[in-house]
Amino acid sequence: MARLAQTAGLTDVQQEILSTVRDFVDKEIIPVATELEHRDEYPQQIVDGLRELGLFGLMIPEEYGGLGESLLTYALCVEEIARGWMSVSGIINTHFIVAYMLKQHGTQEQKDHFLPRMAAGDVRGAFSMSEPGLGSDVSAITSKAVRDGDEYVLTGQKMWLTNGGTSSLVAVLVRSDEGHPEGTAPHKSMTTFLVEKEPGFGEVRPGLTIPGKIDKMGYKGVDTTELIMDGLRVPADRVLGGVTGRGFYQMMDGVEVGRVNVAARGCGVAQRAFELGVRYAQQRHTFGRPIAQHQAIQFKLAEMATKVEAAHAMMVNAARKKDSGERNDLEAGMAKYLASEYCKEVVEDAFRIHGGYGFSKEYEIERLYREAPMLLIGEGTAEIQKMIIGRRLLEEYRFQG
Repeated sequence: MARLAQTAGLTDVQQEILSTVRDFVDKEIIPVATELEHRDEYPQQIVDGLRELGLFGLMIPEEYGGLGESLLTYALCVEEIARGWMSVSGIINTHFIVAYMLKQHGTQEQKDHFLPRMAAGDVRGAFSMSEPGLGSDVSAITSKAVRDGDEYVLTGQKMWLTNGGTSSLVAVLVRSDEGHPEGTAPHKSMTTFLVEKEPGFGEVRPGLTIPGKIDKMGYKGVDTTELIMDGLRVPADRVLGGVTGRGFYQMMDGVEVGRVNVAARGCGVAQRAFELGVRYAQQRHTFGRPIAQHQAIQFKLAEMATKVEAAHAMMVNAARKKDSGERNDLEAGMAKYLASEYCKEVVEDAFRIHGGYGFSKEYEIERLYREAPMLLIGEGTAEIQKMIIGRRLLEEYRFQG
C-alpha cells in the first residue's frame, strides 16, 4: 500500500524484513490464494517459502537460532501476510504463540529442546484451550490431567485447534487438581502440557486422536480440528515451566500477544479490501463515468481508508507497549476489537462497491467477505474484549469516593 498504514520509527532492519515479506506476498501469495482457498488446500509451497525467509523464528531469540525480532516487527509481517491470504497468517500465528509461551515460561531444558527446531520450522506449534461446550468460559475446562508416577494421564476433548493436523507440538490447557485443595479458584488449578505428536489425522500417538478437518465458511487452507485425549500419557517434564497450576496465566499471556496478531490480521484484510475497492471504483463505469467519481462511492472510500488507518495505529500502539515490557491487555483488547470490527465494515463496503461482481467467486472480494467474520470471534469475541477493556478502565479510573 503506497500511502495508508505507514509505521513511523522503524529501523532499517525492520524495513528490510517488511519489504521482503511484502514482495513475497505480492508474488507468491496473492496470485494463488483464491484458487487454493476455493479448493481448501493447505498452502505447502507458501509455508515452505516463509520457512526459508525465517519467519517461523522471527521472535525466537538469536541464541536459539531465531531472528530475535520484536512483537511489532512480527505484527507488521502478519499484517502483510493477511493482506495476501489470512489463512497463511493463522498457520504462523499459532506456532508463534507456542514459541512465545516457551520463551517466556518454559524451563531451560524445554527451551533448549524445542526453540531451535521451532525457529527452523522443523517443529510446528498449535495451542489448545477451547472445548466443545466451553465457548469463551475458559474457567469451565473439563479436560484433566491425573498424576501417575513420572507421567500425567490426560483425558478430554478440545476444540478449534488451528494447525491441529499439521503441527507436531501442541500446548494443551487442562485441569490438574494435584496440590490444589478443593475450593481452589478454577484458574489456579490449570496446567499447560507440551504434547509432541506426529503430523496428520487419526490416532497420531497412543491416546491422542485428531479426527479430521472441520469444514468452515472461510479461513480455509489452514486445518482447524478437534483433539481427543483418552489416556494420553505425557512425561512430568513436559509441564510448561515445570510447575502445575500456572497454565491459565501462561495461556493468557500467549493470548495477549495473539490478540495483537489478530488485530494485525484485521488490518491486513481491511487493507486488501480497500485496495480492491479503490481499484475497482476507478475501472467500473456507470452513467458515463467511473463510479469513483460518484460522491456516494467517494464517501465509502473515505470511511474505509480512515478505518484502515485507525486500526493500524491502534495495533502498532499495542505491539509497542508489549515490546516495552509494560502490561498491554487494555491496548491489545482495544486493538483486536476495533481492527476486527473495522475489517468487517471495510470488507463489506468493498463488497458493495463491486456490486453484483462481489458475489462472484471470480473476484477476490468474495473470499475476503467469508474470511472477515472469523476475526470477530478468534482469540476472544468482541464481547470478551469489551469485558476486558471495561474492567481495565475501572481499574485505571477507580473513583476515590
